[in-house]
Amino acid sequence: MTTIIDQQHASRAATRKTLLGTGIGNAVEWYDWAIYATFTPFIASQLFSKADPASAVLSTLAIFAVGFVARPVGGFLFGWIGDRIGRKTSMTLAVGLASLGSLMIGVAPSFATIGVWASVLLLAARLIQGLAHGGELPSSQTYLSEVAPKEKRGLWATLIYTSGTVGILAGTLLGAILNMSLSAEAMNAWGWRVPFLVGAVMGLYALIMRSKLHETEAFEGETASEKRAPIWPQIVQYRKQAIQVIGLTVGLTVIYYIWGVVAPSYAATVLKIDRGETLWASVIANIVFIGALPFWGKLSDRIGRKKVLWAGAAGSAVMHFPMTWLLKDSAWQLAVAMSVMLIFIAASAAIVPAVYAELFPTSIRTIGVGVPYSICVALFGGTAPYLQTWLGTIGLSQLFNLYAVALLIVSVLFVFTIPETKGKDLTH
Repeated sequence: MTTIIDQQHASRAATRKTLLGTGIGNAVEWYDWAIYATFTPFIASQLFSKADPASAVLSTLAIFAVGFVARPVGGFLFGWIGDRIGRKTSMTLAVGLASLGSLMIGVAPSFATIGVWASVLLLAARLIQGLAHGGELPSSQTYLSEVAPKEKRGLWATLIYTSGTVGILAGTLLGAILNMSLSAEAMNAWGWRVPFLVGAVMGLYALIMRSKLHETEAFEGETASEKRAPIWPQIVQYRKQAIQVIGLTVGLTVIYYIWGVVAPSYAATVLKIDRGETLWASVIANIVFIGALPFWGKLSDRIGRKKVLWAGAAGSAVMHFPMTWLLKDSAWQLAVAMSVMLIFIAASAAIVPAVYAELFPTSIRTIGVGVPYSICVALFGGTAPYLQTWLGTIGLSQLFNLYAVALLIVSVLFVFTIPETKGKDLTH
């Protein structure tokens, strides 16, 4: 009896270590990515010329989009590392690189100090973070899907967006606290740098935690010849699955960035809602999102992935226009609109890590997901904030909304092309 109890304790301890190591690293990556969007107005005023504030904001958002350009490269590089050297190694390197980019932004001299080189340093930091983030998601979701019990893989997969949202929430809360505690002068001078420096420190801790994780049994079970098999022939062989990843992602990535990341900044800069109030509205909505994720994950383990994916994409498409019309000039409207949308977005977000992993064999699982996913996010998710802001400034906001709904419809259609993968064995 003692031996069985000891084994149970050891198993629970190993599970906690796995979830913590995977989750904290993912949270740091998302935190780094999200605080850039949250602190866009401050970055624009400090690292770009103040002669044209509107142009500075658009330039800052453009660099946000440029950071996505590096993501497909990161997806390929870290995907190759994950499929050839190990999931653990790929995850550890990715979080370390992301923290380096955050540190660079936190200590970057202002435009007033070094001129245009401040903008160049910002661009370099965002490219580094894009490279890391392009590798983080496929590496961590592959790792998590392979170590999860197959009957609970949908629930375990929710850790990716749960931990990521915790990272976003941490950045949003820190922004709200700084906004309340510091004067406008202090925020512009140095307060906006604090979240990036905090991200660098958290990244170091995550790197240490991930270095202590064990490799997955699925990867270790592969033979040496399987690990050395050429990548490109396998990519070609599984091109259908790669296209399915793009199709499923295209709607989710745009609608998530609209409502989950950029909405508070958009509400403050375009709709002129108080910046502090928009941050607190975002906190409320993201807490709702975190609560919805495990519900959808558990449901997918019971009724299947496809039904949940369909509910998420179709529900988001149906509710996007009503929630956009609701959002006009008040923080409570922002909180309600974000919360409603994030409940439906959570359906897809909760389980796509499991779905993507279940589409590919072990030998190409990380890179097979990483490359198409990163390309899709770069082309559509990365450009969404800039496109939304630009079209809003010229009075064509409804055109952007039609674009978002059209992409969600594409994702709805792609749900019908994938097999039901609930309970699939990932050791092959």
